[in-house]
Amino acid sequence: MSVTKDKSNGTWMVQFYQTDIQGKRKHRKKRGFKTKREAKEWERVHCGAVPINDILFQEFVNIYFEDKKYELKERSISTKKHMINKHILPYFGKKKLSEVTSPDIIAWQNMMREKDYEDTYLRTIRNQLTALYTHAVKFYHLPTNPSTMVAKMGKTDAKGIEFWTLDEYNEFLSHIDPATRHFTIFEILFWTGMRVGELLALTKEDIDLNKNQIRVNKTYHREHKTDIITTPKSDSSYRVIDIPVFLSEELSSYMDKIYDLREDQRLFPVVAEAIQHKLQREIKKWGLKYIHVHCLRHSCAAYLISQDVPPIVIKERLGHKDIRITLNTYGHLYPNRQREVADLLDRNVSMMDRQFQRKDVD
Repeated sequence: MSVTKDKSNGTWMVQFYQTDIQGKRKHRKKRGFKTKREAKEWERVHCGAVPINDILFQEFVNIYFEDKKYELKERSISTKKHMINKHILPYFGKKKLSEVTSPDIIAWQNMMREKDYEDTYLRTIRNQLTALYTHAVKFYHLPTNPSTMVAKMGKTDAKGIEFWTLDEYNEFLSHIDPATRHFTIFEILFWTGMRVGELLALTKEDIDLNKNQIRVNKTYHREHKTDIITTPKSDSSYRVIDIPVFLSEELSSYMDKIYDLREDQRLFPVVAEAIQHKLQREIKKWGLKYIHVHCLRHSCAAYLISQDVPPIVIKERLGHKDIRITLNTYGHLYPNRQREVADLLDRNVSMMDRQFQRKDVD
């Protein structure tokens, strides 16, 4: 084992050999530590020399992401790291993992609630803390999980979701030039409910104009000025979406305008932020109801619900992993049918009464 300083940039590096589960010796190396102390702490932890009860919270975060690097997608890791670094480490980072108590978590949650975040975002932040402790208990035998005794902040559903009705969407679309790529982008988002990343990953070979179908099998995001195409969010995100004829015709018209379009070429070579900015400019310009670009996905679901489309069909169209996600997100949009049930019972009981009355007469 050795801890050395890189004279070119002044940072510290750790390297050592470790025996893996198959008994093979593997060389491990980690660069970029600002101080020698940080380097030696990382070395002690990853050599297995530090009991779980003595590991600092911030050090266990590094272990967690090392364990998850092949399990989670790069985008998911980036998102989780952002939330943990911004909202969790400033509060718990310097404490030992085992020293965090349930009252500490209650105090932290109260502090987070004061920041006026959306309930769904608060729940997502809390889920990161839960994931860290669940991993520590399950795989590193941490004796207790302080998060299990504390009610979770926020909510998993999104009853406050914003969406456009069909009339509101049509009003917006009337201000978009049909000859532009944005017209086709917004049409696809509204009528298919696709995620923005899924739309931005579409290529010509994903479009079947003869069958009026779009195949979803990848997603796009941009990170560190690099275009990244990965597999979809989950296995259920792989899907074929049947589209109306008018949308198929709009797609055909759009693709015909692209000179020498290759089968594997992205149909919409822009980033998600560009679509969001276009949406917001038009909303502000015409005084329309504010929504985020992701809300076009909600708008699609809301419209299908208004047309009495069953939840399981909406789940498949949106590519949800579980029907519970669909119901948790959009269940409140389904009309209350209690009055219909009561009326049905009234009709049935009245019919039975008439039958009894006829028997009495006979």
